Amino acid sequence: MGTGGIAENAHLPALRSLGDRVTVVAALDTDPARLADFTARHGIPAARADLAELLERDKPDLVHLCTPPAAHAADAIQCLDAGAWVLIEKPPARSLAEYDRITAAEGTVPSGPYASVVFQHRFGSAGLRLAGLARAGTLGKPLVAQCVTAWYRDHAYYEVPWRGRWDTEGGGPTMGHGIHQMDLMLAVLGEWDEVRAMTGTLDRDVETEDVSAAVVRFASGAIATVLNSVLSPREESYLRFDFTNASVEVRHLYGYGDDDWTFTPAPHANVSGVWRIEHPDTPSSHQALLPHVIDAWEQGRRPPLSGADGRATLELATAIYRAAATGVPVRREDLGPHDPFYHRLDGRHRP
Repeated sequence: MGTGGIAENAHLPALRSLGDRVTVVAALDTDPARLADFTARHGIPAARADLAELLERDKPDLVHLCTPPAAHAADAIQCLDAGAWVLIEKPPARSLAEYDRITAAEGTVPSGPYASVVFQHRFGSAGLRLAGLARAGTLGKPLVAQCVTAWYRDHAYYEVPWRGRWDTEGGGPTMGHGIHQMDLMLAVLGEWDEVRAMTGTLDRDVETEDVSAAVVRFASGAIATVLNSVLSPREESYLRFDFTNASVEVRHLYGYGDDDWTFTPAPHANVSGVWRIEHPDTPSSHQALLPHVIDAWEQGRRPPLSGADGRATLELATAIYRAAATGVPVRREDLGPHDPFYHRLDGRHRP
């Protein structure tokens, strides 16, 4: 669903990389000319303008939602109700309330259908290696982290009508850009306990923020700083994790490979060998993520980044917005249905 840039440059190449494991049966878009061009160029047999028609006639096993955030919840629920699994581009929804409605539509059958979120940075080989080492305690106790998404989006970028608005995009760079690095940070450090934050709208003509900064305390005791910006001419995505036994860093932009990582053992620690590469480098990408979803579908089990696993990063983003707006530290228990920020990330929900 949706045949714009993210479908063209990320989702379709990921599907093609799976060879005969998958068949693309249909594409859907509200722009007839773009849809006709997309299906013709890629040899897709059916072009649909209506989701109900696609679900009824093409009976897909998996629907890729490549549409703006405002459409995600309703379309995901419609797909799940029809028995189709869903892979949702980030951000998965505009609020925790919408995400929880998606999860509720999955039902209770162990074999699905399920809705999974595109957070591809978890699935690069180096990211998987670091998360595994952290879980095993090999690097010692996590102590300090930095999570930086310093990107640049000019004024023309926000001329697209749905961008930069609370009701259509849901949030600014905290939701739409930094969410990738934040998700990888959570994969490594686990649950957070407390968030303090500030946001600003400094230079772009938008309703939402164009920069945010937060301090996050994790259940382990580790403390992380999180910066999200669309105002940074020298663009960079940067993550740093300092454990008692080593520092691990990655610098990239929109996707990393093994060569983008640096591993620095502590002077007292004999851990240099744990970072050695034992398999081909798998860059972080949709191609790295999609096989995990297809494996789960074939095996009839919940896929990664669905349910509570897919909710965690949206929960952290919500905490950042709430902490910035209220000036009060946020804990996880603050984010239930009783809270306006659970329903809208600007906190303007009224029952």
